[in-house]
Amino acid sequence: MPIRRHTLVPTLLATAALALGALAPAAASAPPVASSAGTSTAAAPDPDCPQLQLKDRWYGDNAERIQRVIDRRGRCGWADGEAPEATPYAVFDWDNTMIKNDISDQTLFWMLRHDKLLQPRGGNWRTTSQYMTDDGARALRWACGDLAAPGEPLPTRSSAPRSVRCADEIVSVRKEETTTDGEKVFAGYHHRRMQAMYAWVGQVLQGYTPEQVRRIAAKARTAALEAPKGATQRVGSSRQTAWIRYYPTMRDLVRTLHRAGIEPWIVSASPKEFADVWGPAVGIDPDHTIGVSQLTTDGRLNGHLEGCGGVPDGADSVMTYVDGKRCFINKRIAGIDGPRGLRPAPYRLRPVITGGDATTDVSMLSDATGVRITLNRNDDEVMCRAYDDPDGRWLVQPMFIDPLPRKEGRYPCSTTGALDGDGDEVPVRRPDGTVVPDQRDTVFGRG
Repeated sequence: MPIRRHTLVPTLLATAALALGALAPAAASAPPVASSAGTSTAAAPDPDCPQLQLKDRWYGDNAERIQRVIDRRGRCGWADGEAPEATPYAVFDWDNTMIKNDISDQTLFWMLRHDKLLQPRGGNWRTTSQYMTDDGARALRWACGDLAAPGEPLPTRSSAPRSVRCADEIVSVRKEETTTDGEKVFAGYHHRRMQAMYAWVGQVLQGYTPEQVRRIAAKARTAALEAPKGATQRVGSSRQTAWIRYYPTMRDLVRTLHRAGIEPWIVSASPKEFADVWGPAVGIDPDHTIGVSQLTTDGRLNGHLEGCGGVPDGADSVMTYVDGKRCFINKRIAGIDGPRGLRPAPYRLRPVITGGDATTDVSMLSDATGVRITLNRNDDEVMCRAYDDPDGRWLVQPMFIDPLPRKEGRYPCSTTGALDGDGDEVPVRRPDGTVVPDQRDTVFGRG
């Protein structure tokens, strides 16, 4: 869906308003934060312009800075009230940006606890990722290989030793990217376009229809929202996080963007089917959700991925990760396909506001022409870029629930803060090629 001339759609706004009013538990207020930065005094808002309602939950002057962009780039800033030719839009990562915790984790854990993960074709785990190492495939086959026939559910909720061992091996792949013996599971991919473990969470769903995956994700969502804050669950022999909460502050931001005529989108490194289920509760429908998109055979997911940036469908070498996030934004929203999609779009086709929390988001964040909302999870590259802030558009925000304390020492921006395409640690560089100096953590949660 390329950018189009903007029209406010009443039914979309009504759907968003209904979703915003009927949600599962959420934090009542933002936790205290500490920082060396000061605040500024904003002018009285224009009562006719859509305003953030939870501005007091943002750190420092972040709400004022976001509001200024909304006022200037939304309908209150349109000359003679006429919408610009290119619809203004915003893009947000999902996990730990719009919510606390991770929907891929919770969906995979729910599947393991309910015997919903299917034995891969021929019992061969290499069919779930072209980047899986021999060690990874061997460990998964040894742990899970004879527990079910190909295409049948693995009995991973059982307390039987073999079932526990299978669940433990799968959890280790997801959480550590290693086998339970510490061997690397994935190798050989471009680390600025692909994260093989993130893609694998969707690729192990092959054999299901997209609608079946959405139903599974919906059940996992209900369980995660009903679990008490801080709850854990047993998966295999380990205890894992069991809860998720929406951030009311980000929900309020989405609502304000809708009213201002700025289209909000989700751009996630989780499977699209998962994000489709979670997005409507913040007012973002599946037509405005971009995730890891898998191809189908006879209506069922086949483990291969949609291409972008000149990479053909099924090559499985690009996904919504770092430069791949930029690529799919350019393809789906701005209508730019082919190799040009991996580079920044022309200025007028770039997002107005972006939001993210990790290295996966750095290219997407950098492309914003207004503000770049950066949730502080102490991730090196994204925090190096946010604190360096060469053009004054980066905005650092402690997490709205359980913010992290101050990072000890400095971020290693000048030495090992980033990964290159080969996965090697390299300095973080600005667009002009200069190296970002090491940065201190100055926006953080109180202990």
